[in-house]
Amino acid sequence: MDKIVIEGGKRLSGTIPVSGAKNAALTLLPCALLTDEPLTLRNLPRLADIDGFQHLMNQFGISTAIAGSRPEDFGRVMTLQATRITSSVAPYDLVRKMRASILVLGPMLARMGEATVSLPGGCAIGNRPIDLHLKVLEALGAQIEMAAGYVRAIAPDGGLPGGRFSFPVVSVGATENALMAAVLCTGTSTLHNAAREPEIVDLCNLLVAMGAQIEGIGTSDLTIHGVPRLHGATYMVMPDRIEAGSYACAAAITGGEVTLKGARIEDMEATVQALRDAGVTVEPRSDGLYVAAEGKLRPVTLSTAPFPGFATDMQAQLMALLCKAEGSSVLTETIFENRYMHVPELNRMGARIETKGRTAIVHGVDVLHGAEVMATDLRASMSLVIAGLAAQGETRVHRLYHLDRGYERLEEKLALLGAQIERIGGD
Repeated sequence: MDKIVIEGGKRLSGTIPVSGAKNAALTLLPCALLTDEPLTLRNLPRLADIDGFQHLMNQFGISTAIAGSRPEDFGRVMTLQATRITSSVAPYDLVRKMRASILVLGPMLARMGEATVSLPGGCAIGNRPIDLHLKVLEALGAQIEMAAGYVRAIAPDGGLPGGRFSFPVVSVGATENALMAAVLCTGTSTLHNAAREPEIVDLCNLLVAMGAQIEGIGTSDLTIHGVPRLHGATYMVMPDRIEAGSYACAAAITGGEVTLKGARIEDMEATVQALRDAGVTVEPRSDGLYVAAEGKLRPVTLSTAPFPGFATDMQAQLMALLCKAEGSSVLTETIFENRYMHVPELNRMGARIETKGRTAIVHGVDVLHGAEVMATDLRASMSLVIAGLAAQGETRVHRLYHLDRGYERLEEKLALLGAQIERIGGD
């Protein structure tokens, strides 16, 4: 297997482009199921998860075409067209590799009247049931059946009527599935306590561009007036706020000075506040965000929370940064119960982190040391890279398939900033 090798201690400086958001792109791609006209998505990141979702869409008979681009370009353009859907089954072999595959359930149900999807896979960061996906689709009028590891959703004759649903807890994925199903309902649907992450706003904006009627975009109360059909559109994927936050942590831990081209502060205010609390300078610029760190980092106390709170997807990266803070930080993970698997690996590098249930206490240290470390999930792998950039000596990060799911050409971007980093092929 490939590994990333980092020689730490290099100060990061320069400008790098922020890629299109992985979490948004994986939600926008299944919108192609909602129309027989072409859907063109610009600024798609080059990621393993995007390739996997493209293969899943091909499984349904959807044509996909990627526009030619120059090697130095990061984003790409894909046009999808579901003129005729030839299958309504998302098989285990494709779905098991990527949890986002469950997002075909709502749009396929709305367009075809039925959908059969294998129970999903993805990162092993905790229990992530799909019960709310199924309950909200039932509220919109679907009949749900489960057998042999598959979910089958069936709409009544004449299509989904629509309905009302109040989420007992905020669920990004279930909100996304509900939105894509509701836009083609025969009546009006209302969603209460809906997720309001920037990726949800991006999805709503695309659906509106395709002819959907949605009220309350950006709030926790959404009203969707169903329409008979949607049309094609061309749409730009939002910048990746998690990638931007990750590179901000990388710059800060090395005492660097970096401009994140294309990053939007309004998408990541909680991350920006956490960085500022830690003593990092973060300023919006006309072309993105400027990040700089001088002197000692300060400890931080915070909890992860749904947007607009601090994103769980930034917890591991911030933890790596706080390993170098002067004092003890306290992080509480409220979203997933098994998201501290990176802690033993960071401790192998000389960090001093204790975990007590869902709380981690990070005692800052003067020096981190390079080591052989193993990535356990997507964001954990980035935390090890961040630590490696500041460590003395050489760090080798294994299991890069996690990293490749969410960070586009990471070693190339970090090298642009002066990092001594390379990818080495496995035996």
